[in-house]
Amino acid sequence: MKLKAFRKVLWTLAGIATLAFVWLLLWSDYRADQSRNDETAFRAIFELTDHQGMIRTKRDFSGRWMLVFFGFTNCPDICPTTLSEVTTVMEGLGNDASKVQPIFISVDPERDTPLELANYVPLFNAGIIGLTGTPEQIAATSKTFPIFFERIEEATAPDGYTMAHTSHLFLFDPEAGFANSWPYG
Repeated sequence: MKLKAFRKVLWTLAGIATLAFVWLLLWSDYRADQSRNDETAFRAIFELTDHQGMIRTKRDFSGRWMLVFFGFTNCPDICPTTLSEVTTVMEGLGNDASKVQPIFISVDPERDTPLELANYVPLFNAGIIGLTGTPEQIAATSKTFPIFFERIEEATAPDGYTMAHTSHLFLFDPEAGFANSWPYG
């Protein structure tokens, strides 16, 4: 008789454990969906000057995918490496490259004037559009993307400073909604 009662308790515990396991699976799926929704909540919003002196907004790229990278022209490694990768990606797209607009947004408006960008972005031969603006415009733009940047005083750097910044490459769909991102490398 005790063995029968013990089996009932074991089966009850197994049932409770199974229900708890199913609940945890459903909860983790729900949390993953919420996380995905949080990531896609941001949109590419900007009003900046391109490397030819024209004001550009997301509307200028409506109907095209945007591949966006934040950096600065005096960057010694991450920025030129990433922009070279963008060139490779654009070449790999073949005829579909016309559906994608690569964009380089400067986080160093003090040095990265439209003229400086006009000398820099063509080096990568990928049709990259360089964007810059006032410090206030760059700060406002950075708030609409999940990025950070800051000026770091460094005596050996050009003009005595360098910039620390997020090194992700962002992809936005043709409606300027977040689609994906990739960390450096």
